[in-house]
Amino acid sequence: MSSHGEADHERNFDYPCRFTPPSKFQGFGERGRGGGRGDKVMRRGRGDYYCALGYNSHELDDLVSLPDAQYCTPSSREEANVTVLRGEHRYSQQSADMSDNARKREELQESTGFVHPDRMTLVSPVGKLQSPARPHARNEPPLIVDINQKQSPSAKKAPSATDGHQWANIGNNNSRNDRGRGSGRAKGCRGGKWNNYRGEEQYNTAKMVNFTVEEIRGLMDDPKNIRNMSVIAHVDHGKSTLTDSLVQRAGIISAAKAGEARFTDTRADEQERGVTIKSTAISLYATLKDEEDLKDIPVPTTKNDFLINLIDSPGHVDFSSEVTAALRVTDGALVVVDTIEGVCVQTETVLRQALGERIKPVVIINKVDRALLELQLSKEDLYQNFSRVIESVNVVIATYYDKALGDVQVYPEKGTIAFGSGLHGWAFTIRQFATRYAKKFGVDKNKMMERLWGDSFFNPKTKKWTKVGTHEGKTLERAFNQFILDPIFRIFQAVMNFKTDEIPTLLEKLEIKLTSDEKDLEGKQLLKVVMRKFLPAADALLEMMILHLPSPVTAQRYRMETLYEGPHDDVNAIGIRDCDHNGPLMLYVSKMVPTSDKGRFYAFGRVFSGTVRSGLKVRIQGPNYQPGKKEDLFIKAIQRTILMMGRFVEPIDNVPAGNILGLVGVDQFLLKSGTLTTNETAHNLKVMKFSVSPVVQRSVEVKNAQDLPKLVEGLKRLSKSDPCVLTYISPSGEHVVAGAGELHLEICLKDLEEDHAGVPLRISDPVVQYRETVNATSSITALSKSPNKHNRLYLTAQPLDEAVSLAIESGKIAPRDDIKQRARILADEHGWDVTDARKIWCFGPDTTGANLLVDQTKAVQYLSEIKDSVVSGFQWATKEGPIAEEPMRSIRFNIMDVTLHADAIHRGGGQIIPTARRVLYAATLLAEPTLLEPVYLVEIQVPEQAMGGIYGVLTRRRGHVFEENQRVGTPLFNVKAYLPVNESFGFTADLRAATGGQAFPQQVFDHWQHLTGGSPLDATTLVGKIVFDMRKRKGIKTEVPDVSNYYDKL
Repeated sequence: MSSHGEADHERNFDYPCRFTPPSKFQGFGERGRGGGRGDKVMRRGRGDYYCALGYNSHELDDLVSLPDAQYCTPSSREEANVTVLRGEHRYSQQSADMSDNARKREELQESTGFVHPDRMTLVSPVGKLQSPARPHARNEPPLIVDINQKQSPSAKKAPSATDGHQWANIGNNNSRNDRGRGSGRAKGCRGGKWNNYRGEEQYNTAKMVNFTVEEIRGLMDDPKNIRNMSVIAHVDHGKSTLTDSLVQRAGIISAAKAGEARFTDTRADEQERGVTIKSTAISLYATLKDEEDLKDIPVPTTKNDFLINLIDSPGHVDFSSEVTAALRVTDGALVVVDTIEGVCVQTETVLRQALGERIKPVVIINKVDRALLELQLSKEDLYQNFSRVIESVNVVIATYYDKALGDVQVYPEKGTIAFGSGLHGWAFTIRQFATRYAKKFGVDKNKMMERLWGDSFFNPKTKKWTKVGTHEGKTLERAFNQFILDPIFRIFQAVMNFKTDEIPTLLEKLEIKLTSDEKDLEGKQLLKVVMRKFLPAADALLEMMILHLPSPVTAQRYRMETLYEGPHDDVNAIGIRDCDHNGPLMLYVSKMVPTSDKGRFYAFGRVFSGTVRSGLKVRIQGPNYQPGKKEDLFIKAIQRTILMMGRFVEPIDNVPAGNILGLVGVDQFLLKSGTLTTNETAHNLKVMKFSVSPVVQRSVEVKNAQDLPKLVEGLKRLSKSDPCVLTYISPSGEHVVAGAGELHLEICLKDLEEDHAGVPLRISDPVVQYRETVNATSSITALSKSPNKHNRLYLTAQPLDEAVSLAIESGKIAPRDDIKQRARILADEHGWDVTDARKIWCFGPDTTGANLLVDQTKAVQYLSEIKDSVVSGFQWATKEGPIAEEPMRSIRFNIMDVTLHADAIHRGGGQIIPTARRVLYAATLLAEPTLLEPVYLVEIQVPEQAMGGIYGVLTRRRGHVFEENQRVGTPLFNVKAYLPVNESFGFTADLRAATGGQAFPQQVFDHWQHLTGGSPLDATTLVGKIVFDMRKRKGIKTEVPDVSNYYDKL
């Protein structure tokens, strides 16, 4: 078919049709193939427009007069209505001449299950609810109405894709597909009505369906009815698939697509790889069906409409910085755990991050359909499996217990755990079943909830509940198995064993109504439909989120202390604590989201206090801002505030406290994150701590020299778009990109080449960042003189305890903490001398690293005057050490003594800074210097028969296994091992080859370890060779400088 359809028009149609070039339909995908008898019907796929059974010429005049619409009409004499889709409008048009045609149409509808235009439902550009389309006069414009109304009752089965047309529903709550049957068949159409198609390519133009921006804005003013939550889990446990069922409930995608569309995976490579790379936010409008449920919400509210701000985050460990950015702006987390794989390494990591940010978790155990269909578990085995998973989750939660947050362990009987299948779109909580049975038997719902989990049995003989599993020698069935799993198992067995006689009675008992068409389905297709109607996933998830996750009002009370850097009693802290929309503006930007306009970004964040509106003048404070100083501070107006809606954005006038939003016009002033405020005395909101660090790096260069400016600009954009990536220019002039792992780096470089820079690049092999450290205390006190020989600095270096280094890196000990408090922690927990602990001058590199400069001098004149210069020298030295210009780690430098000139002019920065750097280098070289290399914790899931291959691969790569255990009830083993990052390149491919593709590794940066194999000062040793290669690559002298270069004699 020609792209404009002109050729077909001449060949196939009796009537003159109007066509519009396909540019009008950008984003609608390729055309489908026609099917059926004859070629008289225009063949289209992906729903550019729809034509049904044909109009006569009298009616066609009417149609052609429609504004800007596209039609095609077969020459059949039967009557129909034409539904046209263009951009955001769907039109239903009908002839004004109703007398003879109306009668025919009514007959046709009865025989074909055809939707009458009077009941046709369409999308309005705004999504406002209006009356259904009615017959109208010839010159009246077509009516546009909301599709959130019920469709015709004559819903019929959708034909298979082989019918030559893409069929899908309009996205209403019933989400039905129509197919007419009977006499009225058009040529090539295989019978009946073509329903409106909301295909996945349409998202960029689709508007919100079951709610409007105005309704969402109305809910924003009531923070008690807001839930900000992120979906977190291990990779491939089903976050995006589960999110689909919530998106479908809001009417944004159809039920047929839910589970497969992965709506929140907005990038092409996310859809391709089947893995989420960037976190995506979407706002949904939800209603609690049962007014009774409102009583169970901890903070009382009168409205039963809720605003759910949901963020779908990545599960792959390389992208866990995206998870951190998502967690910062949310108050609750939906933790997804795979029934079969259980709690994995990344589940633990994200849970730890969530609890560290004081975020309350609820859990869904996903992929239950696999346990039933693939593992064929019995009811009791499945119950035991659930118990083990819940126990593992609670062990992690208990490990990171936080007093302010209270007990956040999850319990099925309290309704904080759901069970279900994201792919099949069903889920349940014990509370839902308890409500069902409480109504049926007239018992108390809360009592019923407690009885439906744990060792609780119903004795059918005595009609009593008991805690004992046997009666008169017979085993009793556990209540959870009997009342909850039994109906589910029965459905699965009847449907999957094709027991057609049992299915109707079972559906009647469970009050599940199927349309005549759905009854024709069989196997997994029927199972999906039945389970979706019996236990819709959205109901269980929304109920759990609304009842058990905190609103901003509740959450900000206990989160304020961990969020705000300043005093906890100033006006800004109180505004955050009370979630006060009249308070001073406190807004945290957690990440930048690229826009369609190249090089520009939306700043994505959350309002913690005050109200932000378009045009408001704000103070933009970067992460290095300190109150009272001008550094890292800009005062600018916000151009526009927007609502983030997955693949598209909606403009909104203003956003009050407690909400998540996007901002336009502040991206030039922030690198990755920062604080926006209107109050001059406001401190920053704390900087996020990432659980991964950029340890793998590659250098990039352009193939054509004239593209260099584009590369530099591209690197700036890349650095902005990813919270974790690091870009810098090495001293040898190379442009270096560092990422958390191989996949992270691959995605970043692909983005750089294709989007941000848009020029062909040459990329080096991956290299690993090392750290320089010391093994002992300096053998003698190092001394350096200033260039004018009037000032001397005496210094020693010693190893810093690993526990202190980890505390600094995790943020437990921070440079901006209260000095006395910090000294107390160091003295009590790490055995420091209190005087030393109070005299820490600074942390480094970058003022936050795990090296300390401690003042141990006694009664020295002018010391305070040179403090800034010594600190600058310390930052410089720790950023690039003496061995290979790599950053230092885990070294404590002690200033023993200083001799200074009496005249200030002779002890300025120019004299002291280089001297400080030289004395630090000398002290390091005198203290048995060595290198630290990064090590991954690798978790591998593998069947028993493929275990042997793992050990060989790990041993060849200097790795070692330290734990292996079998997952109970499955043939899978969980193997944990340590693997140096330097040896990890190509590890996955190697491992798959050795185990026949059966092993699945997950690598996460775990710790730094000493590089064994000699001294870095001796070029003949293994470590010496690594140092030699690094220095050569950086373009510096290949020999490590001797200590005499830095150590001065008296």
